[in-house]
Amino acid sequence: MTEMIDILKKGPVVPVIVIDNLEDAVPLASALVEGGLEVLEVTLRTPVAIDAVKAMKAALPDAIIGTGTVTNMKTLHQSLEAGADFMVSPGATNSLLRDAVSEGALLLPGAATPSEAMHLLEEGFVCQKFFPAEAAGGVAMLKSIAGPLPQITFCPTGGISNTNAANYLALSNVACVGGTWMLDKNLIKQKDWSAITELARQAKQIVS
Repeated sequence: MTEMIDILKKGPVVPVIVIDNLEDAVPLASALVEGGLEVLEVTLRTPVAIDAVKAMKAALPDAIIGTGTVTNMKTLHQSLEAGADFMVSPGATNSLLRDAVSEGALLLPGAATPSEAMHLLEEGFVCQKFFPAEAAGGVAMLKSIAGPLPQITFCPTGGISNTNAANYLALSNVACVGGTWMLDKNLIKQKDWSAITELARQAKQIVS
């Protein structure tokens, strides 16, 4: 059975995607995968997001496609029905954690403080999203958390770019980072998929 830690380690850079036009979903995902980024997160912030996940899963069965901004039972169920491989939440509520466990969903819940991280750990979530990473203390905060809570593995998201991603990935308690810098809006609007592939390739090289 695939575990969340396996997905995170396969990351190590996870594009956080907002799909405005459904027709862009498959070519964008294909461009990212071709560039070496095989784990993708589609945020549920637009009306076409769920359909985009379904289309990506159908076209790229070997890619790992997850959903983001999963905040309640409704979005959790929508993600499962769309065939999402994992779900990401910016934070966590007891009901969301309970629902994820009961549904057998791979959930990456968010934490920004040691207390939040400890609560998630107590509920059995050893893999967590650190969000908003830069605003919550960035690399320094994660270094501090690693001392008393070394058993937690994080995926920092929020303010991560090609200039600081390597600093996060060098930490012992970070398996991957999430970001949008390889998702240039103008290139997507122009449907310049080869340029997106090159940006993905550069992101992959941060850890190679």
